[in-house]
Amino acid sequence: MRLIKLVSNLGYGSQKDVRAMIRDERLTTRAGVPLGVEARADHADILLDGKPLDPPQGIVLMLNKPCGYTCSTNDPGLTVYSLLPPRFILRKPVVATVGRLDRDSSGLLLLTDDGQFLHHVISPRRAIAKTYEVTLARPLRGDEAEVFASGTLMLRSEAEPLLPAQFEAKGNLSACVTITEGRYHQVRRMFAAVGNHVETLRRTRIGGLTLDGLEEGLWRPLGTDEIEAVTRG
Repeated sequence: MRLIKLVSNLGYGSQKDVRAMIRDERLTTRAGVPLGVEARADHADILLDGKPLDPPQGIVLMLNKPCGYTCSTNDPGLTVYSLLPPRFILRKPVVATVGRLDRDSSGLLLLTDDGQFLHHVISPRRAIAKTYEVTLARPLRGDEAEVFASGTLMLRSEAEPLLPAQFEAKGNLSACVTITEGRYHQVRRMFAAVGNHVETLRRTRIGGLTLDGLEEGLWRPLGTDEIEAVTRG
């Protein structure tokens, strides 16, 4: 791919902007050699202002989403994209969220420009496990583990029962739930079905990937092993 198109597709600017970068010798090899308009170089050997370019198409990011942010690209309020460099939403193809966490939920969120990976993770057929920590408005009844694991729990306005889910009490008002589906507000509605209300919800794991100490509001790209851990479960 030509240098201009490569850098533009990564969201660093329009092709006109990239031409200006080349003219100003902002794009160089790692050896410091300025790159010209017709230059072709290995992605890993290209620097912009002395820094490596973002990874090529196929990037997967993990974000520790705070509460108060939506997963929309056009919400007038705070969005998860405001926590990322602006160029990520300008990439071609765009970096999109892999599923969603609602405004009042926090924790592990993946973003990618790889459509195949995105659909692999969210496909119900793949049954990739996701774990959530919740705090509750009312004390646990004591039978939640049995009810959630039964495979017979019905959510309001749903025609099919939920698949079995794992439940672990962490205290009188807190628990961990692991599901393999992604129905709308599923965990919140599961607790509503047993007469409780979720006060806080935080996703801590997708497949075999955890937040691993990533601070709230921060993000980082995933390595190959971590991407495989997501789909491996």
